Amino acid sequence: MTRIFVVDDSAFIRKALARVLKAEPGLRLVGEAATGREALEKIPDADPDLVTLDVAMPGMGGQEVLRALLRWKPALKVVMLSAHTQEGAEATIEALAAGAVDFIDKTSFNVMDLDTLRREVIEKLKIWGPGDSEAVARKRVGPAAAAADYAASLTAAARCEVCVIGASTGGPIALQRILECIPARFPMPIAIVQHMPVGFTGPFADRLSRLSRLQVSEAVEGDRLRPGRALVAPAGWHLRITASLAAVLAAEPADAKHMPSVDITMKSAARARPGRVLGILLTGMGQDGAEGMATIRASGGFTIGESEATCVVYGMPRAAEMRGAVDCMLPLPEIISFLEGLTPGR
Repeated sequence: MTRIFVVDDSAFIRKALARVLKAEPGLRLVGEAATGREALEKIPDADPDLVTLDVAMPGMGGQEVLRALLRWKPALKVVMLSAHTQEGAEATIEALAAGAVDFIDKTSFNVMDLDTLRREVIEKLKIWGPGDSEAVARKRVGPAAAAADYAASLTAAARCEVCVIGASTGGPIALQRILECIPARFPMPIAIVQHMPVGFTGPFADRLSRLSRLQVSEAVEGDRLRPGRALVAPAGWHLRITASLAAVLAAEPADAKHMPSVDITMKSAARARPGRVLGILLTGMGQDGAEGMATIRASGGFTIGESEATCVVYGMPRAAEMRGAVDCMLPLPEIISFLEGLTPGR
């Protein structure tokens, strides 16, 4: 049973969450608060496993409350609720960096269809139950690949001319860790596809750019991928890569489960540079990226999946592995070391 405490200044949001939480097996609402100060007073007694926390509240804001909660209980799971305004998106990205585990776009609450609300919100909250945390704690990072295999993998990846990284749940922090470590001399351009609602990928790219030695930006039509640069696919658009390594943005197929889609970007990269694409699939729920990784590998490229040891959600990499689309599975620290090893003269 996951114990959840709701913090939001909107009575509508609190009521909507309470209705779906009370009807959901395995989840229990243990309290709610309308302000940050009220939350800090009530939460210690309620002792929740997870807190949903509004980013923008009058008085004490969500980020200040988040910092106070994590000082009180560093292992507490906090999911931010954010409107997709520029200010809200920037604050949400900062909250993820400060220790929030995930976020939910508050526009999900604007629909009165409780089935839709349950699908968009409750399924995400279930990821962070205490059982999941215990399972992660039991995981062990396996030993590094044998030296000969590792050297062969580096040789295969070094032939690549473009790198495509896909991620979903848990991806923002994983991508931040990667981009913080990649040297300025990394030999190939990077295309990043992170599942996010509209309005969030721009601030996310800006934050990555501030932390990285690479130039990171949200992709716009006609942008060129080149070494020293990383493009983030904008939410609401699919990113395709042309033979000249230019970015093409399109809203089709409109019925894709995710927009942007990791599959679409990876498959376009494999067509643009057959046998010369490094595909990396990080933590995430679902199967997006499995088909793209299979296409990259079938065309002679090299593929890496994040192993279960460090995935927040071992869904997307697992789907790719089950398709035989992954050359090697590595925990996140070893993926970072592998990418660092591709830099000439390191």
